[in-house]
Amino acid sequence: MSTKAADVVVIGAGIVGAACAWEFAREGMSVTLIDSGAPGGGATAAGMGHVAVMDDSEPQFALTRYSQQLWREIVDELPDDCEYETCGTLWIAADDEELAEVRRKQQAYTRRGIDAEVLDAAALARAEPNLRSGLAGALRVPGDLVVFPPCVARWLIAGATECGAQVRLGTAAVEISDRGVRLADDSLLPAGAIINATGHGAERLTPGLSLQPRKGHLAITDRYPGFIHHELIELGYLKSAAAVGTDSAAMNVQPRITGQMLIGSSRQTGQESTDVDMAILGRMLRRAMEYLPALARVSTIRTWTGFRAATADKLPLIGRCSSGQRSSQGRLYLATGHEGLGITMAPGTARLLVDAVMGRESAIPPEPYLPARLEKGDSA
Repeated sequence: MSTKAADVVVIGAGIVGAACAWEFAREGMSVTLIDSGAPGGGATAAGMGHVAVMDDSEPQFALTRYSQQLWREIVDELPDDCEYETCGTLWIAADDEELAEVRRKQQAYTRRGIDAEVLDAAALARAEPNLRSGLAGALRVPGDLVVFPPCVARWLIAGATECGAQVRLGTAAVEISDRGVRLADDSLLPAGAIINATGHGAERLTPGLSLQPRKGHLAITDRYPGFIHHELIELGYLKSAAAVGTDSAAMNVQPRITGQMLIGSSRQTGQESTDVDMAILGRMLRRAMEYLPALARVSTIRTWTGFRAATADKLPLIGRCSSGQRSSQGRLYLATGHEGLGITMAPGTARLLVDAVMGRESAIPPEPYLPARLEKGDSA
């Protein structure tokens, strides 16, 4: 018995895939979402949930700002378990050199219409009393927010199903071809368009991608309401995130509505094991305590790891895929390579893909994210 082709098959039920399914279904298209595991798993379950505007490059700024604007369109609809909160971000400067970078960032944000202010040492101490003394200041970006990503992904998927989307969980996609998506149970899902949103595993289904998995560690504390009030990130985090080929750790501590705190952040390349690396975890926690000494008296109740899908130019792969077009007849699209910004960029990614599939103009230029810029495979 033949199966009717869906307009769109989305592979991957993390927050990016969930956002794609939701956006396509809201457009009235028939959608099938598939994943070998539970919705909101993988990197989505392992992430911090920070939704921030970033300015490492113009394309990064454009997509993070656009995505944050889209987040703001839905946050009032999110249920309580999504733990939405606009806590803002403090980019902390340890010395005068970093404070100069804080001032540069403030000017750059303000020119682009993003509310941002420079805090001197005294203002920073008032804003976050548990920070150590001697810090030079910080950049405060009050519009940044946090969410609990797995629950947001499940909410998006529920919204997609209300619009008619079909969800198939527990069976892995094993092949993308001109006939559609073949699953591990040997069933075939015909598709008009196929979205590969499987994170660092995307190359398994689409060989030739320039993706590198970067392992990260996180820890969560017991409940300490009011210990911190903002997402706290050392300015050195930007250097840590940009480093390739070396292990790194930087202070990144996030308050949760529950009163708990998420402590990050680490990056490792060349790792395959999901086990917690006690050496890198210890390095990460010590780094956090250098900025927040009172964390030494806080109880950590759980630690875990996850893998971010990274690209060489620090931009995601969003759009039609050139590699393997002979086997998918140009219907394959990618939504991966977001590294540590998948939560932030999920709504913008989904909108760009809907625009691409429907052949309409996007709100921001899509060219910087197109997969062709990094593909190594056959583009015939």
